[in-house]
Amino acid sequence: MEAQVDAGRAKAIGLSNFNARQIKRIWSSARIKPANLQVELNVYFQQRELTAFCKALDITVCAYAPIGSPGLPEVFKKMRQNESLITSPLSDPVVVNIAKKHNKTPAQVLIRWIIQRGIVAIPKSKTPSRIKENLQVFDFELDESDMDELYKLDKGPSSRIFSFKCSTAEDGEIKVRILVG
Repeated sequence: MEAQVDAGRAKAIGLSNFNARQIKRIWSSARIKPANLQVELNVYFQQRELTAFCKALDITVCAYAPIGSPGLPEVFKKMRQNESLITSPLSDPVVVNIAKKHNKTPAQVLIRWIIQRGIVAIPKSKTPSRIKENLQVFDFELDESDMDELYKLDKGPSSRIFSFKCSTAEDGEIKVRILVG
């Protein structure tokens, strides 16, 4: 990737789904340091230590699945899995109450919470109305008590939606199999 930056084909190098140990390894050997880390991050899986680590290295963080994964229950249903095991931050009573307080949707509150943490949120949306809704997060702010209540919802890695199971081959190549759920 450094050669691509040198050749002018890329302006920066980013990482995706790296943990702190992996970032340290890249950081110590890279001539051009990574500028961004994209990871799963939402109110149930907050990754506070990792985001603080990145901030200390001046690496921006980009959150995918910032409102959870609203479509996941349907995927589970199609796979004949128990979709009732999936909890959504969109229906969490704390999130719903904060949304009512600000006259916003739960999705807008969850996106705003990420933005106020200094993190870029990239919510998935297929419909123009949802895209518009997701952009209407800059006309309000969550107060300190809202932020504190949302911080209390962290469930840690057990709430991860996208589980990456890895193994390392003898040549050091990392093989990844993505399991949803």
